[in-house]
Amino acid sequence: MKKKLTKKELNEFKKIILKRKEEVSADLKQVSEDTLKKSPKDASGDISGYSFHMADAATDNYDREFSFGLASSEREMIHGLDDALKRIEEGNFGICEDCKVRIPKTRLKALPWAQLCIKCQQKREKK
Repeated sequence: MKKKLTKKELNEFKKIILKRKEEVSADLKQVSEDTLKKSPKDASGDISGYSFHMADAATDNYDREFSFGLASSEREMIHGLDDALKRIEEGNFGICEDCKVRIPKTRLKALPWAQLCIKCQQKREKK
């Protein structure tokens, strides 16, 4: 097993994670406001009392479903970032959960919530 990250490196990753979490939270809030607080009629921009075309309704429904999917992905990312913060506090951040080897810093900078090294990640994806 390679040596663990230094306190300075852990603090740098903590800052990266907190910044990313803030950005994702803001995105999630925006998606939620745009999607959840508007009725399909409001989302379409239809202010009249008349019904709109079925194709418009289908497009609006697709847009809402797409937004719900984005919100779900962003919630999962926030969960992953929270887990990464927890691993920093517990002292096992940057260590692959499967093989216990240190995850390269370049991978952690790209995916600060990464729990696996690239080899182990590829093995899991093949299953």
